[in-house]
Amino acid sequence: MNNEWMFRAALVVGLLTLLSVGLPHRLRARTGEKLDRRQEGLAPAITLRLVGLGYWLGLLCYIIRPEWMAWSAVPLPAAVRWMGAPLGATAICLVGWTLHHLGPNLTDTVVTRQRHTLITSGPYRLIRHPFYASAGLFFLANSLLAANVFLLVAGGTAFSLLISRTWREEANLLARFGDEYRRYQERTGRILPKLTG
Repeated sequence: MNNEWMFRAALVVGLLTLLSVGLPHRLRARTGEKLDRRQEGLAPAITLRLVGLGYWLGLLCYIIRPEWMAWSAVPLPAAVRWMGAPLGATAICLVGWTLHHLGPNLTDTVVTRQRHTLITSGPYRLIRHPFYASAGLFFLANSLLAANVFLLVAGGTAFSLLISRTWREEANLLARFGDEYRRYQERTGRILPKLTG
């Protein structure tokens, strides 16, 4: 673990960059509107947040003292681990691009705001859930940089939970926008762009 400090430094830079990109958008999206989080379902909401908490605690433990996470470390070549850096940079760019286009529609739940608008520009031109796609990339990037299977499993579980809530989120959007959203669904992919028109 002689060079672990370099991987830890890359993770810290990535986290600070993500924070600097995401926090201003989160603050600007605050409207004071009360959202009915019960629509998400109690079990999925709690499970996602607990898994997310476990992931972030594991990542912080690795950053602070890699020995704390040695029980789930995997021996990856440095070249494979460094593949996490461009993946993380891509994830952060996608988050920024997504948040720029999402604007005040941003929420931490599947509920749509009263003044919600249908966004079909930027990354939404290609996929319906670019924020979740960027989360998946970010989880994978951090798992590679840390060479840690716990982070991979926790991140993969969180990503799966995010994907599972897209059906409820899209049902809300269909109820709000009707045929306009249905046509949008037909021409875009959920997480990856459609390969056929």
